Amino acid sequence: MYGDLYNELNQKQKELDISIKSLRKTGTEWAEAERDYKIVLSNEVLRLRNEGMKVTIIPLVVYGIQEVATKRYMRDMKEAVYNANQEAINSIKLQIRIIENQLNREWGANK
Repeated sequence: MYGDLYNELNQKQKELDISIKSLRKTGTEWAEAERDYKIVLSNEVLRLRNEGMKVTIIPLVVYGIQEVATKRYMRDMKEAVYNANQEAINSIKLQIRIIENQLNREWGANK
């Protein structure tokens, strides 16, 4: 019984390490997507302003421009993946605590 729990605990710790490494990658991807989105957004706002569009209507128009909408979508997708990775890490941490508590209960019962 102890061996199974220790094996499961070791497996969860490996999963946690992998998830943390993945979080770094997805966090970087999210930051890059945010950067790309803001560059395109600001360029389009400046273009619209230079073309004589009223400043008050630019926010209504700029988000409908295909490139801006695509970059925003990509940014939002990257953010969702990053947040899902964070939740996976929290879930694995909880599973590790449950296994550790179960091991502690079993060790305490054998004393």
